[in-house]
Amino acid sequence: MNPPGGSWFYWAIGVAVGLPAGLIILTEWHHALVRRQSYLAGPVNLLRNYLLPLAALLALLVGATQVPTDNTWIRIIATLFAFTVLVLALSGLNATLFQGAPTGSWRKRLPGILVDVARLLLIGVGLALILSYIWGIRIGGLFTALGVGSLVVGLMLQNSVGQVVSGLFLLFERPFGIGDWLMVATTRGQVVEVNWRAVHIAKVGGLEIIPNSVLAGTSFTNLSRPDGPHDILIVTTFLSIDPPDRVCALLSRVASALPQLKPGVEPSTLAVGTATTWAGGATQYSTSVGLNSATDAFAAKSDFLRWIWYAARREGLHLDGAYDDFSTPERIEAALRDIVGPALRLTEADRQSLIPQARMVRYGADEAMQHLGEVPTRISFVVAGSIRLTATDDDGLVVTVGTLYEGSFLGLTTLTRQPSFTGAYALEEVTALELNREHIEELVTRRPALLQDFARIIDEYRNTVSQLGYREGAQRGRVSGRER
Repeated sequence: MNPPGGSWFYWAIGVAVGLPAGLIILTEWHHALVRRQSYLAGPVNLLRNYLLPLAALLALLVGATQVPTDNTWIRIIATLFAFTVLVLALSGLNATLFQGAPTGSWRKRLPGILVDVARLLLIGVGLALILSYIWGIRIGGLFTALGVGSLVVGLMLQNSVGQVVSGLFLLFERPFGIGDWLMVATTRGQVVEVNWRAVHIAKVGGLEIIPNSVLAGTSFTNLSRPDGPHDILIVTTFLSIDPPDRVCALLSRVASALPQLKPGVEPSTLAVGTATTWAGGATQYSTSVGLNSATDAFAAKSDFLRWIWYAARREGLHLDGAYDDFSTPERIEAALRDIVGPALRLTEADRQSLIPQARMVRYGADEAMQHLGEVPTRISFVVAGSIRLTATDDDGLVVTVGTLYEGSFLGLTTLTRQPSFTGAYALEEVTALELNREHIEELVTRRPALLQDFARIIDEYRNTVSQLGYREGAQRGRVSGRER
C-alpha cells in the first residue's frame, strides 16, 4: 500500500476537486452560451460531457492507481480521449471560423468543398498520430497500404473521383464564388453551393445541379465579374402604325422607373429595324438600361417586360402586335355603377354621360401610378387591387403612409392643380377607372357639393401626412421609381 502523501494521493485529490469544479464551470459557461445562442455551445457541451470525464478517468487509472500505460484498456481510453480532442478541435474551428462568420465575409463565401478537404486532412493526421503514439503502429507501412488501396478504389470509382478532382480544380482556379451569377449553356442562375460532386445553381423554376466535370469541361460566363456597372439591351416589337417617337418615349419612361437602374444614368431607346412578323409590318426597338451590377439584369428585364405590357395598353400602342380590348363600355358602366356612382352619389344620367369619357386601365405590381410632386391630370378610381401610398421623411427616405383599396380615389389634386403630396405604387395588379380633369370639372360644375367633398378628402390626406411628420411632395419634388 502506498503511504499517504505519495504521488497517487495528489492525483486522487486533483481529480476529486478538479472534476466537480470543472463540471460546474463548464455547465455555467454552456448555459450562458445557450442563452446568447452562440455556436460555441456545442463544443463546450462536448468538452463537459466527454472530454473532461475521460481526462479524469485517465488521471485516476494512470496517476492514482498506477496502471501501466501499455495496458489495453488504458490504450482504449486514451484513444477515446484523443479522438474526442480531435472532434472538439474540428467542432471548435467550425464554430469560430465559419458558423459565426459575418454575412459577406470571406469565411462565409468559402466553398464547402474546401472546408471538407481541410477537415479530411485534419482527421487523417489525427488518426495517424493516435495510431503511432498510443498503439505504436508504424504508419509508414499503413500509408503504403492505403496508397495501394486508394489506387484500386480510384479505378472503381473513377467517375466520382473525377467529379471531386474537377471540383478541386475549379476551387483552386476560383473562376466563380458563392453568390456569383453564371450563364452555362441555356442555364442562368446564382451559385448557392459548391461541394465534392457538383455546383448548385439557383434559377427560376428550381435548383439546377451541374456536375463538376461537366462545368470544368465546358465554357460558361460569370456575369458577376468584373463587378461594376452593367448595361443591358431589351428588344421589343410594336406595330408599324405606332408612332416611333411615342414608342421610344414610353419605353424610356418605363425603364427610368426601374429600381435596379444605376443612379445618374438615363435609359435610351432606338428604333433598330423592321420586321414582317404581322400583317402591316412591325418595328423593333432596343432599350439600353444601365445597372449597378450584372446580377440585377434578370430582375430589371423582368420588371421592364411586365410594366411595358401594361403601359403599352394604357397608351393605345400595340406591343407584339396586340390590340387591347379591355376598356369596354360594359366594364366602364359596371365600374361607374358599383364603384364610382356610390362614392360620388351619381345619378343614372350622370353615369350615362360619363361612359364615353371614362376608360378602364390596368397597372402591374410595383408599377408607379402617381409620383410625389407631380400634378395629376386625371382621377383614378380603384376597381380592383390595392395601392401603396408613400411620402418622404426628414432624411429623404420614401416610406409607406397608407394603402388604398377598392372604391378609393387617387389624384384628387387634379382639380386644384396642386402637386400630389403622396406617391402611389400598385401592390398587385390594379384595375382602375380613369376620368380626365375636364370631365371631372364638368361634373363638379353641375354639382358644387361634390367639389366640397373632394376638398375635404384632400385636406384629410394632407393632415394625415403632416401628422406623421413627413414632407409633402410639393416640397420634395418628383421622386423616380428607383428611389423607392
